[in-house]
Amino acid sequence: MCKSEFKVDEKGIGTLYVDGKPFFMHSGEIHNSSASTLQEMEEKIWPQVRELNLNSLIVPIYWECIEPEEGKYDFSLIDGIINQARKEGKKLVFLWFGLWKNAESMYVPSWVKLDSKKYFLAEKVNGDKISTISPLCHEAIEADKKTFAAIMAHIKSIDENECTVIGMQVENEIGLLGTARDYSAKANELFESPVPEEIGKLYDVACTWKEAFKDNAEEFFMAYHFAKAVEEITVAGQKEYNLPCYANAWLKQYPWIAGTYPSGGPNRDVHKIWKAVAPSLFALAPDVYVPFCADVMDEYAYEGNALFIPEIRKDAVASSYALYAQLHHNAVCFSPFGIEELALDPELVDKPPMEVMIALNIDPSAFDTRGSKEALAATYKLLDELEPLYLQYRGTNKLQSYVRHGEYDYGCLVRCKEYDFKVGYSPRTSGKPLGSFSVFELDDNKFLLIGLECSVSFDVKTGENKKADILSLEAGHMENGKFISDKRLNGDEKMALHFGNMPGVFMLELYKY
Repeated sequence: MCKSEFKVDEKGIGTLYVDGKPFFMHSGEIHNSSASTLQEMEEKIWPQVRELNLNSLIVPIYWECIEPEEGKYDFSLIDGIINQARKEGKKLVFLWFGLWKNAESMYVPSWVKLDSKKYFLAEKVNGDKISTISPLCHEAIEADKKTFAAIMAHIKSIDENECTVIGMQVENEIGLLGTARDYSAKANELFESPVPEEIGKLYDVACTWKEAFKDNAEEFFMAYHFAKAVEEITVAGQKEYNLPCYANAWLKQYPWIAGTYPSGGPNRDVHKIWKAVAPSLFALAPDVYVPFCADVMDEYAYEGNALFIPEIRKDAVASSYALYAQLHHNAVCFSPFGIEELALDPELVDKPPMEVMIALNIDPSAFDTRGSKEALAATYKLLDELEPLYLQYRGTNKLQSYVRHGEYDYGCLVRCKEYDFKVGYSPRTSGKPLGSFSVFELDDNKFLLIGLECSVSFDVKTGENKKADILSLEAGHMENGKFISDKRLNGDEKMALHFGNMPGVFMLELYKY
């Protein structure tokens, strides 16, 4: 029997294990409707992702398709996608588009949508209903739990021995848009009551939500109830098949008012609540389309929350962020969204209307796919071949990784035991990766260097009355954790170490004189 599980390794690093071995998802998430027919998957999706060196694919499954009539399940899409993935040699993570997707209840079956009395909607302060079922609706949670449990039981029945499906995302970008909280009668009653005991203990308070959390009260209230609902759904599913589960977040961003981003979703500011109330989730994952992706990764990667990136921009900078995510933050998953579009002519890539991108604070350049396919495919191949060496060095100070963080981040100083490396990032250019640099300190004088769009120089430590120079320099590639030399460099070619728009690998030996 194969098994997928998330656990902390001997170095204290949270890791996904598949069949007893660490598995790092070099992945991509497909568009929302791409998995609605097996024909679409067979004829368009799989052919378009074959050249990207993916080892996995993130694919949505839809409540409205699985349970078109209450209590009657149709698992044909799930079965077909699993069979296709096996033929392609890929693992799967399924996105459960159940009660909530992008802060709305758009994928619920028609029998749920047509009974808004039983499955009641959240309300604004003026009483207007929004298109989101309230997490306070017990009947809705029970219906979702029942279906999610049936899905997990079915996946176990057909996949337990092969472990094609290695994880589940429970719902998608949860929260409320257009209102800071649910103002329905039931919600008002709970909001004006003392906080639940577990929240009282967590924050050492014993009063109402508003008294305890002031301006944050509405969002904290919704975070508690959404997390509580997701935990119930997750536990019901994991009782049937104990796959690793996570939830993803629409980032908190300008103008910073709850409801302009999904209020109550697992953004970083409410992780304390989500972690306490939904312990069955191994990660709270960011969806990242902003220009400052590295800052978001730094924020979401912390002890107790493995970095899992189910959605990130798909332009050429994704390759730089992929290196940083795994080599700096030990990411479990890196996955550009709309991955199938990398195979298309960049002019044919569907982009949201500009007014939508402005409203959602999406960087338009995130959809510029020029140069992205080639760079990402090469980066995923490199990370795969680098894995044995990475596993040996991760969690030590002998592996360091950097990426350009913003407009005014011009480079970095990398301090090793005997030498320092000065890294200058190339200016950001459309259609090219960002400056990125990683170093494996193999010995005091020997280094494996990996980079994109940067130049590197070296020197002895400050105050040391010596000079540093190259003993040997080789350009090459990785195979199963070993450096393979393609060319030995000397003469004019060793005067500057420069990395271009495809990930480069150098083996460098230095000496002092």
